[in-house]
Order: sequence, then C-alpha cells, then structure tokens
Amino acid sequence: MSLRLRLLLAIGISLTLLWSTAVGWVLLDLRRGLRVALDDRLAASARMVAGLASQLSHDEASSRNTAAPPPLDVIGRDGLACEVSLLRGELLALPVARTAGSPSLANAAPGYGTHVFGGKPWRTYVLVDGGLRIATADRLDLRDALLRDVAVSMLVPFIAALIAGMALLWLSIGHGLAPLVRLREALEHRRTDDSAPMPEIHTPAELQPLVNTMQSLLSRLHRTIDRERSFADDAAHELRTPLTAIKTHLQVMRLALVRPGHADTVWRALTDAETGVQALQATLEQLLILARLEGPSTDTCTEPADAEETARQAISDLINLQNGCDQLLHGIRAGIQLDAPKLNLAVAVPAPLLRIALRNLLDNALRHGGSNKAVKLCISQPTRVQVLFSVNDQGRGLNEQERAQALQRFWRRSPGTVGSGLGLPIVQAIAERHSGTLELCPIATGGLSANLTLPVCTSRVEKAASLQS
Repeated sequence: MSLRLRLLLAIGISLTLLWSTAVGWVLLDLRRGLRVALDDRLAASARMVAGLASQLSHDEASSRNTAAPPPLDVIGRDGLACEVSLLRGELLALPVARTAGSPSLANAAPGYGTHVFGGKPWRTYVLVDGGLRIATADRLDLRDALLRDVAVSMLVPFIAALIAGMALLWLSIGHGLAPLVRLREALEHRRTDDSAPMPEIHTPAELQPLVNTMQSLLSRLHRTIDRERSFADDAAHELRTPLTAIKTHLQVMRLALVRPGHADTVWRALTDAETGVQALQATLEQLLILARLEGPSTDTCTEPADAEETARQAISDLINLQNGCDQLLHGIRAGIQLDAPKLNLAVAVPAPLLRIALRNLLDNALRHGGSNKAVKLCISQPTRVQVLFSVNDQGRGLNEQERAQALQRFWRRSPGTVGSGLGLPIVQAIAERHSGTLELCPIATGGLSANLTLPVCTSRVEKAASLQS
C-alpha cells in the first residue's frame, strides 16, 4: 500500500468517525428536541381550544341535554386530531366537536400519553379545564417520517462534503508528497558512477534532514567506492610484480634445463621463484586479512585475548618465520625483548586479530630497525580501561611526512623495500575496528616507537577488582 493511500485512509477514517459521531449526536439531540416541540404543540393546541371554548356561556352549555345531535366534525390537517367534550359527572364525557376522521380519544388519560388507535400509534395530550375536556393527538409515524426527512437533509450534504473532502485530501497529500517523488526521480535517473552532489530539491522542513542524510550517505558511498577502486588498482599492481618475477624465473629455469652445465642456474631460478611465491602468498594473506577487517565489528569481550600470552605467540611466529624464510628477512636474526609485567589483562580484541597486529608491528620493526639490533615489545596499562603495546626499534626512524604515509596502503619508503606495504594499515584497521588507536612516534635516541592502544574488557576488570578486594 502506498504512503499516499495510507495517509488518505488514516485521515479519512479518522475524520469520518469524528464527523459521523458529531452527526449522530446532532440527530439524537434533534430527535429529542423535535419530540418536545411537537408535544408542546399538542399542549398549546389544547390550551388554545380551551380558551376559545371558555367564551361560551356555562349556562348555555349546561342547557344542552344528553340527547344532543352528534358532535361537529371539523376539517383538520392529516395526522392531527382534536376532540372537545363536555363533562357530565365524573364518568360521562359528551363530545361536542372533533376533527374529521380522527379516532375516539375518550379513553385517553389526562396529560401526555401514547396510544394505538386503528392500528397506528398516536401521541395524545388531554387537558381538563372545568367542564371541558380537550384532547389533541398526532400520529407517531408521521413524526418519524418528519425526522427521517430532516436526517436525509443533513446526511446528503454530509456525504457529499465527505466525498469532496476525500478528493481534496487525496490531491493535497499528493502535493505534499511531491518532494519525495522528485527525490525518487533524482535517485532513479542518477548514474552509479556519478559522484556529483544531488541537485537541489525544495522540500519542507520535515524532509530536509532526510535529504541531507541521503546526500551524506551518497558522499560516503562514493568515497568508499573510490577508496576500494584505488585499493584494487594498487593490489593488482602489487600482485603483478611477484607474478612477473615468478614467470621470469620459470622461463630462465626452462632455458637452463635444455642446456647442459647450467644446474646452478636452474637451482637459483627455482629458489628465486620459490621466494616470489612466498612473497605473493604473504601479500595475499595480508589482503585477505584487510578484507576481513572491512566487515562489521562484533562483541569482542565474549572471547577476549590475553595480552601477555598473545604477545608471546606473536614473537614465536616471527622466530619460526626467521628460521624458515631467511630470504624474506634478508638474513636478519635480531632479537625481540618482551617487557610484560604481570597485569593479567583481557584485551577486547579477538586473539587471532591481536596476534596479527603484534606480529605485523614486530615484523615491521625487524625489517626497518637496523641490522642485528634488538626490538623491544612493552606492555603497560596507561588507564584502567586501556592497554598499550609499544614496539620500539633502533633504526633510522621516519620523519613526520613518512609517519603519515606509513599508514597508507602499499606505501614503502623506497621501491626496493621488501614487504607488501599492508602491515601497518592492517594494524590501524584492527585498532579502529575495536575503538583503539595506532601512533608512530620518534624516539629521542633514534628509532621508531609504534604505540598500539586497545580497550580492555571492563567486566573482567571489575570482576578481578572485586576478587582482589
């Protein structure tokens, strides 16, 4: 159901119920007022006849005997009846005049009453004034017919006005929703690659926040698309380089195989191809990790990571990598020092992601921290709800511009630098996804300090504090 139809039904039904209740109330009040007015008319007619009859001489009226001729019939309006009688004692009433065709009202009690005469209901009023008895009556079915005529005269304009009001309401709602239609048309005819702002649409004040939100959403979407397009271009370039190298080494090996005395060349080409495959594998793993971090964040306190244990696992991974892949690290066998006081911290980051972040920081420090110079990993708790991982190297460090560029994807200090250029961006993505920060700070004595700040599980902290207390 369209919004226009929903509004029409909601407003139309509400107004119909409201005005129907008002009309029903008016009709009930009108029926009661009409009944009172017609009853008053009966009483007024009886009093008028009584006043006219009182002008007759009482002696003249009393000189008539009981054998008087039949009462005088007077032509009256259809549905109205009147009967004038002379009282003879307490039980005998002698009719003097009555309207033609009216029923006998001799049995009607004084005052107002409802009786059935000739199979039709009548409303009666009887007035006794001295020796006169005046009875007036009118038919109730004619009263009901009069009320129906009044009701019809009210309902027909009401129904016509209701239909006209619904039509005007339909047009008014359509006019009010016109900005939404223009907005829909603007979005419908917009190209997917159009990064220009939406055209200005004149909208009411209530719809302007929606338009502004959509403008902001489209801007964010275009920035995301541009970023992902740039990422795809850079990734394609980074993957093309090792693939080209592997292809070249394989071609060299093929040429050396058909020529005798080139066994050393074959083994060298095979080793270089294996090194290129390992570099390509490392780059693909980093790309998959980065793609995984683009998803929505989850509640990480359900499976928190132990700070010290995860740091030791990251160091163990790098030691195994050094022992198995010396060429990737250019023969570097620098030591890693761990400074982790017994804090028993539960980091609000899944253990696999924290392990990847620390491994990338340590790997980056080993690659660029200088030959055979130790790298130090310190774990501290600057605040009650934060944990700080500091990785310090003794290399030549980075200037301010290079520190900003180091957090960009695929950036390297020089084209010949080993690595994928994704280590630090992955660490930053992990930190941002879990409400943390990554800062690169120079060390006064030389080198670079990578400071990774992450939140701890406050529920675990409160539980540990309660146990200690």
